Amino acid sequence: MSRAERGNAMKALLAETSSMKITCRTCMRHCSLAPGQRGICLARKNEGGRMICDNYGMATSLALDPIEKKPLKMFRPGSLVLSVGSFGCNLKCPFCQNHEISMAGRQEAEETTGAVYISPETLTDKALECRPAGNIGVAFTYNEPMVGWEYVRDTAKLVKEAGMDNVLVTNGSVSIEVLEEVLPFIDAMNIDLKGFRENYYRKLGGDLETVKAFIVRAARDCHVELTTLVVPGENDSMEEMEEEAEWIASISTLAGISGGTEIPLHVSRFFPQYRVADREATDVGQIYRLAEAAKKHLKNVFTGNC
Repeated sequence: MSRAERGNAMKALLAETSSMKITCRTCMRHCSLAPGQRGICLARKNEGGRMICDNYGMATSLALDPIEKKPLKMFRPGSLVLSVGSFGCNLKCPFCQNHEISMAGRQEAEETTGAVYISPETLTDKALECRPAGNIGVAFTYNEPMVGWEYVRDTAKLVKEAGMDNVLVTNGSVSIEVLEEVLPFIDAMNIDLKGFRENYYRKLGGDLETVKAFIVRAARDCHVELTTLVVPGENDSMEEMEEEAEWIASISTLAGISGGTEIPLHVSRFFPQYRVADREATDVGQIYRLAEAAKKHLKNVFTGNC
C-alpha cells in the first residue's frame, strides 16, 4: 500500500469512528449515543467517538452545610461539609427538589445558575480553607454526582490526600464498575432507596436491582445511610416498608459484614413540587407509622421533613 493509500485509509477510519454510535456504561440505561448526542442524564456525551463527562467540574451549587443535611445522622455528627453540585441526573423523578439543576443540560445550567468551572485542585483548596470553620471535607450532592463520576473520583482522591473526608449523596443507579472507581476515596454515603417495588422504580426511569447491588457493595467499604422519600399512593404501604427494612437488615449477610441492622434508614416526608405540585404532602402520622414498622428490623430509623 502506497503512502497516499495509507493516508486515505486512515482518513476513512477516522471519519467512520467519528460517525459511530457508542454506548455509555455508567448506568443501567446504556444510552447509545451518536456523535454530539448527550445521554438521558444530560451530563455524558459522545464527542468524536469518545464518551466524555460534559459536566466535569461545572459547579452549579457550593455551600458549607451541616452534615445532618445530607442527611447523615451517624457520621461525624455536628460537623460541616463543603457541598458541591453540578447538573444532570439519570433518573426523572417528578418530585425532584433540585430539578433546576438535575434536569438541566450544560447550556441551561450555565444560563440559569451561573455554573462555573472549579477544578479538583481548587475545590480541595477551598475545603482546606473552610477547615477552621468546622469543615470535614467535600460532599458531592444536589444533582446526581455519579453521572459525572470522573470528577468525583479525581477530586475525592485529592481531598483524601489532604487528610479530609468525602461524602457522596447518590441515587445509587450506576454500575458497580463505576462505583469501584470512586469507592476507595469515599468515607460516607447517603443512598436513595426510592422504594422497594420494581414497578415504582420503572416509573422513575430506574432499576431496583441496580440500586440494591450498589448499596450492598458500598456497605462493604464505607459508612452507608439510606433515605426513602415516602410518596402517597406510590411507596407508602406498611407491607413494602417492612420488606424494605428486612432487606436492609440482611445487608450484613449479603455484603459479608457485620451490623446490617444498624444501617440507618431515613424515612422522609414528601412535599408537592416540580411536576406533582398538585399532590398532597405525606401525612405526618403515616411517616411515624412507617418508621415504627421499619424499627421492627432496624436499630436506627430517623424521620425527616416532619
